Amino acid sequence: MILIDPKNNSERENYKLLIGSIIPRPIAFVTTKSEQGVINGAPFSYFNIVSSNPPMISLAIQRPNGRLKDTARHIHHQQQFVVHIVDEDNVEQVNETAASLPVTESELARTNFTLVDSQQIAVPGIREAKIRMECRLVQSVPLMNGEEQTGDLFIGEVVQFHIDEAIYHEGRIDPRKLNAVSRLAGSNYAKVGEIFSIERPQ
Repeated sequence: MILIDPKNNSERENYKLLIGSIIPRPIAFVTTKSEQGVINGAPFSYFNIVSSNPPMISLAIQRPNGRLKDTARHIHHQQQFVVHIVDEDNVEQVNETAASLPVTESELARTNFTLVDSQQIAVPGIREAKIRMECRLVQSVPLMNGEEQTGDLFIGEVVQFHIDEAIYHEGRIDPRKLNAVSRLAGSNYAKVGEIFSIERPQ
């Protein structure tokens, strides 16, 4: 076994260990609205379920060089956001939105995505996603390195699900029809591979 003390590593070295170890990671494509009304879209893989009662998700957004990313700034301001599940059909267009653009420009202009109004919140979603979740911010937790804030952990309550009827049956999502993709390290992604079952012991 190799022993590594993260305190002796640079941030980049710890980042590589984390993203190479914690795989596969689900990808959230998040839309937000700026104070000027510009719709921002960006992918994040520091994302997961927090609770089902009520339904809540978590989204962690780093602050490179202490600077708020547009998505984080908009969530702080609007207290609302939409999470879309990234799948094989939309992953290449989602990747286009990872470009660094000025806050006055929408990343969605780089895609063929269609904006659609939400039901419960003021932030629109993307029609082409098979699953989207309208979220209201429940809590924002600062992520600290000593006295420096290096990120934000957002916990959002899902106030509306939008699910493509083609992937939905009797309250369940068909993983094959969803075809979600996950994030690995570097430029690598993964598809849903072999599915197997193990019964939980009584």
